[in-house]
Amino acid sequence: MANKKVLVVDDDVKTVDLVMLYLKRDGYKVLTAYDGIEALRLARESRPDLIVLDLMLPGMDGTQVCRTLRDESDVPIIMLTAKTTEEDRLTGLNLGADDYVTKPFSPRELAARVRAVLRRIPEEMLMRGPEEVQCGALTLNFPKYQAYLDGKSLDLTTVEFKILGILAKEPERVFSRAQLIEKAVGYDFEGFDRTIDVHIHNLRRKLEPDPNHPKFIKTIYGIGYKFSAGN
Repeated sequence: MANKKVLVVDDDVKTVDLVMLYLKRDGYKVLTAYDGIEALRLARESRPDLIVLDLMLPGMDGTQVCRTLRDESDVPIIMLTAKTTEEDRLTGLNLGADDYVTKPFSPRELAARVRAVLRRIPEEMLMRGPEEVQCGALTLNFPKYQAYLDGKSLDLTTVEFKILGILAKEPERVFSRAQLIEKAVGYDFEGFDRTIDVHIHNLRRKLEPDPNHPKFIKTIYGIGYKFSAGN
């Protein structure tokens, strides 16, 4: 992880200092910002390898910063939020955040999540096999990281596309949450099951005609998920 740069954005100085302490212990170069406008400037100028981004910021809030950055780059983003409802978490992930941490949080857990995101499995793993997969009305183009349903482009985040690609390349194979975490984002830290569930929820909302009765991504209770070709 040497020479990796992490931008930490929060308007609370004590929070920034605490996170910076733990990340520096892991050998990261840490950049800091205390408002959304400064965060956007630093992200553009310094090109960090990962951003820890608070949702509630002065000047420009975290959702606006995340949305703007997603239009410009695929830099991994871990959102910090004091909001705990599922809808708030869905909003952050739907904007393109790779993960979220709810305040109050353990700095050790946050540091573990940063390590996990930066240890992503190489992109070539997803690219193995055919460049395009077609399952009924769904088409996945892996070089372009693009999914199409009935010829219409789906607006998926990078993590959502990876999860869908992993499932669709092996239809009917059941993947546990831990397997999806490892293959899609490289996490090796306990406690990420809910993150995968939120990504699956988002995928179903974008992909399924009726998300409450999914025909593509099926839940195998007590185990995980599998992909069915629209049956």
